[in-house]
Amino acid sequence: MTEPTAEVVLETRDLVKHFPLTRGVVFKRRVGAVQAVDHVNLQLHRGETLGVVGESGCGKSTLARLLVGLEQPTSGSILLHGRDTAKMSASQIRKARRDIQLVMQDPYTSLNPRMTVADIVGEPFAIHPEVLPAKRRRARVQELIELVGLNPDHINRYPHQFSGGQRQRIGIARALALNPKIILCDEPVSALDVSIQAQVINLLEELQDELGLSYLFIAHDLSVVRHIADRVAVMYLGKVVEIGTHEEIYDHPTHPYTQALLSAVPVPDPTLRGQRDEIVLEGDVPSPANPPSGCRFRTRCWKAEEICAEEEPPLVSRQQSAHPSACHFAEERDVIHAVG
Repeated sequence: MTEPTAEVVLETRDLVKHFPLTRGVVFKRRVGAVQAVDHVNLQLHRGETLGVVGESGCGKSTLARLLVGLEQPTSGSILLHGRDTAKMSASQIRKARRDIQLVMQDPYTSLNPRMTVADIVGEPFAIHPEVLPAKRRRARVQELIELVGLNPDHINRYPHQFSGGQRQRIGIARALALNPKIILCDEPVSALDVSIQAQVINLLEELQDELGLSYLFIAHDLSVVRHIADRVAVMYLGKVVEIGTHEEIYDHPTHPYTQALLSAVPVPDPTLRGQRDEIVLEGDVPSPANPPSGCRFRTRCWKAEEICAEEEPPLVSRQQSAHPSACHFAEERDVIHAVG
């Protein structure tokens, strides 16, 4: 991890993405909406790694797709280096998008099996030919492949000739091709073996130190995010329910959902297992098409009272020096460290 600066390179303000639900074959009528991302406010600083964690279906991947322009927001704004992307011209947004790239989740499906490594990593240059003259592209591809720890002589091979970890390194090389300042990592190690996960995370940290990158690192595994994130935002059903520094989230979690996630992480030391109060959440995650009133976590929360159904708790600090948490009854809970 590099030392983050105060400069904000990426920001969301009340970002909303609702997917309409329709009924009918010919005359489709809107009957509702899936609230995938609901009024999310985040800031990513230069040189920082911001982890975004939560269960599957909480809106993490939709957030990433919004930030790279693969989805358009229902409302709210995305600021890239302080400029609202919605107010940019087509040429301005095209240039700005070079500065923010995506590393996808599954290295087995994110690479075109009919393209060689040279074509895959060099594809961004074909889309943005102004970045690099054609005669220099092959040499640059070899440099990128070597940068991520692969043999540059293998650029004429196809994806099926590489392991899962090697394929993800190819995906990282492709993301670095246009010299971006921001990399969005959408669960980049979840499809890999544990030993390979550590190698890829170490590579990302080395690249961050060398290139001064800023990461938004999405994951459902808190133990993975612990090793790379400077700050952590916890999402539940489309909303950020707690955000704080690495130490605040892992040592002093205040939201019941964060506490439950941390209690579910296995403790490797058998002598500590009996010292931790495990929290077992009851019930399933509600549908984002019909979220509960008030606090969205109340249907699974052991602290829920009448006010939780009537009033949505704002994401604010409720105690002096405490970090923001969206819970009417936020309080610190002792944590037995699950990961060293």
